[in-house]
Amino acid sequence: MSGSIEFEQQASVAQVTISHSPRFNAMSRTMWRALRSIFESIQNSTDVRCVVIKGDKANFCSGGDISEYTDFRFQESSLRDFHENDVWGALRAMLDCDVPIVAQIEGNCMGAGVEIASCCDIRLSSLSAKFGAPIAKLGFPMAPREAALVAREAGLVTARRMLLEAAVFSATDMKEAGFLSRVLADDQLRTEAQATALRISALAPQAARLNKQALRALLSPVLPVDHHGDETTYAYAESAEHREGIQAFLEKRKPVF
Repeated sequence: MSGSIEFEQQASVAQVTISHSPRFNAMSRTMWRALRSIFESIQNSTDVRCVVIKGDKANFCSGGDISEYTDFRFQESSLRDFHENDVWGALRAMLDCDVPIVAQIEGNCMGAGVEIASCCDIRLSSLSAKFGAPIAKLGFPMAPREAALVAREAGLVTARRMLLEAAVFSATDMKEAGFLSRVLADDQLRTEAQATALRISALAPQAARLNKQALRALLSPVLPVDHHGDETTYAYAESAEHREGIQAFLEKRKPVF
């Protein structure tokens, strides 16, 4: 099962759910493509005033679905297609969406989860949530635009520790770093996320869209949205480190680099 992205709308509030619970809501290629489609539809909707994005059950998103990585990650062309079209296509659709997006984060928020949360306007987290991007353990880097997005939202110090140290952070750490809007008791998160969405949806929708456009224009020099990387960006596809990191994870052993 490759997971799914679920869409539900009640009145003017849409709920987008990352659903792949056997893998702690890890993102498959199918899910990335669905996420893009859903946010492109939301952008063109006239009756959605706020979006809440959350994970199914007790996790937001644990990262990418590593079980399918051997299908495409070890060839440069398919690796580039994955990051530049599947992943960035979805993240770009979220960043381009003029409807306010509230992230409801609990449990694991790792790798792809941090990237998805970085596209949201207001990020609410449970106290017990954990954040990171420990892909150095898997033998590969974060794609350039994805790294720029995370660094912009979480800060360079935090991004460096995530990527270079494979550090995992608490919700309190991420609030102090400026990534989270609020940290709530675990049993209060869902109620507050819905209340936040309702408060936003009761305000002027045109003003919200114009504010998001203005903020996007202000931040555009910081994020290289049109940068696909040079010809060497994905040259690591066939490297021994890349293969060893992913294979070790799948074999449930420690990688030897």
